[in-house]
Amino acid sequence: MSKSKIIQLIKSVLSAAMGVQSDENRRKEFEQGSLLTYVIAGVIFTVLFVGGLILLVSVIV
Repeated sequence: MSKSKIIQLIKSVLSAAMGVQSDENRRKEFEQGSLLTYVIAGVIFTVLFVGGLILLVSVIV
C-alpha cells in the first residue's frame, strides 16, 4: 500500500468516526478499496481512541 493510500485511509476512518464522511466519498472508497482494510483500520482507531480515553481519565482522577 502506498503512502498516499494510507493517508487517504486514515482520513477516511477519521471522517467516518466524526460523522462528516460524505456519501460520495464513502461509495468511492468502498468501490476502490477493500472492506477488510477499512474494518481493520476502524478497529485499530477504536482501540486507540478508547485507550486514549482510559489514559486521560486515569491521569485526571
